[in-house]
Amino acid sequence: MRIGGLASGIDTETMIKDLMNAERIPLDKLHQDRTKLEWKRDAFRDVNKMLADFDQNLIFNMKLSNTFNTKIISSTQESAVRATGNAGANSGTYRINVERLATSAINVGDPSKMKINSEDTLDSSMGPIEFITYDKEGNKVEHSYEIQSGDKLSDVIKRINDDKDSPVRLTYDENSNKVILEATRTGQYNKAENGQEIEFESESFFSQLGLTQNAEEGAQNAKFTYNGAYTVETQDNHYQLNGVTFQFLNKTDGEATLNVTNDIDHTVDKIKEFVEAYNEIVDKINESQREQVYRDFPPLTDEQKSDMTEREIELWEEKAKSGMLKGEAALSSGLTSMRSSWYSTVKNDGAFSSLTELGIETTADYMDGGKLVIKDEAKLRDALADDPESVQKLFSNNVEGEGRGLINRLEDAVEGTISQINQRAGKATSVSLDGYALGKRMEDINSRIENFERRLEKVESRYWKQFSEMERAISMMNQQSDMLMSNFYPAQG
Repeated sequence: MRIGGLASGIDTETMIKDLMNAERIPLDKLHQDRTKLEWKRDAFRDVNKMLADFDQNLIFNMKLSNTFNTKIISSTQESAVRATGNAGANSGTYRINVERLATSAINVGDPSKMKINSEDTLDSSMGPIEFITYDKEGNKVEHSYEIQSGDKLSDVIKRINDDKDSPVRLTYDENSNKVILEATRTGQYNKAENGQEIEFESESFFSQLGLTQNAEEGAQNAKFTYNGAYTVETQDNHYQLNGVTFQFLNKTDGEATLNVTNDIDHTVDKIKEFVEAYNEIVDKINESQREQVYRDFPPLTDEQKSDMTEREIELWEEKAKSGMLKGEAALSSGLTSMRSSWYSTVKNDGAFSSLTELGIETTADYMDGGKLVIKDEAKLRDALADDPESVQKLFSNNVEGEGRGLINRLEDAVEGTISQINQRAGKATSVSLDGYALGKRMEDINSRIENFERRLEKVESRYWKQFSEMERAISMMNQQSDMLMSNFYPAQG
C-alpha cells in the first residue's frame, strides 16, 4: 500500500493515476484493435455457420432422389392394401387381390396338464430346454437353454424371449394358467407338408407346461395376385415390386386398385425452401458489404462503459460493429462464385440444360446480388410432371466438367467460400490463434499488450519513486525550516 503527500500535502495518488491514464492511451488503443479483430472473426464465423448449415441441410436435400421422385400412392381399398414407393418406383396403376394374410404359428397349452407352479423353483433335471425353428431357406435352427439353479418359470421365459436369435416368444397368462408358445414372425418356414414351425426336441419341459407338439396352428403365408396374372406367396404381409412396397392389412374384396404418381407438391415445396434459404445467404453477404463503417465509434473501454447505460452501450456497439466485413474478398468473391454457378448450362442426356427452362431465374436487379426467383411455377410443375429425372439431373448430376449439376456447382462454391473464411477467421472449434490470419494478428497484439503492461508497471514505479523523493526533499526542507525558526525565535520562558 502506497501513501503519498504526507509532507507536501499533494494528492500524489490522484496525480499518478492521471499520469498513468495518459500513459495507457496507447494500451487502450491496442485493446480496441484486438476487440475489433475478435468482432470481425466472430462475424466471419456467423457467416460460415450459415453457409455450413445450408450446405449440410438444404444442398444435401437437393441432391437426394426423394426430393424429386417422392411418390403419392392411393388405394381403392385402404383398409386392405396400402403401398409406399421409393424414388425409383414406376408411376402407374397396380391391381392387387389379397386372398389371405400371413399369420404366425401359435401353440396354446392345456391348463389341466400344467404341472409347474409359476412361483416354484424349477428342477434343473427338466432341462435343457430344446426346440427347432427354420430359417428362410428351410434349414433347421436349433435352440437350447439351460435351467439354472434357483430359476423360476419367469426366469426361463425371460431367457427365451431375450434371445434375439430366436423367432419365438413364450408367455404365461396367470388369469387362465395357460402358457402360450408362438412365433414372432409370420409365414411358413418349415418346407415339410403340414410341418410345425416350432418343433420340440426335449418334451419334458414343454409337456409340464401343458404344451404338445401337434397343438400348433396358425402359420400360413400371405397370398395375393398382381394385375390379375401373377400369383405370389410371401411369408410377410408386405411385398415389393417395381420400387413399390405393398402392405397387406386384410383380404381384399376382389381387386384393389392402387395409383402411383409423383408428389409434385413435395418437390416444389423443397425447391421453394431451398430458394428461400439461398436468398437469405445472399442477403446476409450483400448486407455485410453494404454496411456503413463508423470510424468515430471504436470499441468502448471498460472505463467508458462504466459511465454509460446499457442502452447507450448497445447503440454505440451497434455502430462500432457496422461494416465489420465490408470489402472482405473472401465474401465478395464467394458470392460471385455462388452466383455464377447458376448461369452456365449443364450438358447432360436429360431434357433440361438451364435453370430458366424450369421457370427459375436470377432477379434482374443487380443490387439483389443474384437472388433466385421462381418466375413461372406452372412451368416448373409441368417439368416435374413430364420428366422428374431430367429435373434431378439438371440440379444434382454428380459428375465433373460441363455436365456437373447446378447444385453440385453451388456446393463447390459454398465449400470454397467456407475454406477461405476458415483461413481468415478459423473454425469455431479452433483453439490456437496461430492457425488463421486474424488469429495471428490477435496473437501479435496480445504480445504487444503484455510488453506494454510490463512497461507501464515500470513507469508507475518510476513515478512513485520520483514523488517519494520529492516528499523526502520537502520533508527535509520542512525540518530545516523548523530548526531555523526555533533558533531565530527561541521559546519564551
